Amino acid sequence: MEIWINPACSKCRSAVGLLDAEGAEYTVRRYLEDVPSEDEIREVLDRLGLEPWDITRTQEAAAKELGLKEWARDDSSRDRWITALAEHPKLIQRPIITADDGSAVVARTEDAVRDALARK
Repeated sequence: MEIWINPACSKCRSAVGLLDAEGAEYTVRRYLEDVPSEDEIREVLDRLGLEPWDITRTQEAAAKELGLKEWARDDSSRDRWITALAEHPKLIQRPIITADDGSAVVARTEDAVRDALARK
């Protein structure tokens, strides 16, 4: 199991705390420092069953600068979104847990973290 976190994020700290409390084995990826490639983002999106705009933090300054709210949300625009996430990792919703069974969850709630823990 791997968790993508920003240590400054309270939801990330809560998720890590719950993983620790449950004795889970996991790897931490500080994705602002160890930026995921476009291919890694595609893989996580496939595991999540989501589109890039579903995991984009549209209130971030970079999102506003890029005008993301006006970008099309369709198959022909998918790569543009993925490129933006790779170039501006702060736009990626967090935390994301990739579970041992090949799935993933956006772990913003305790229930989502517990869901990831159950996927062994």
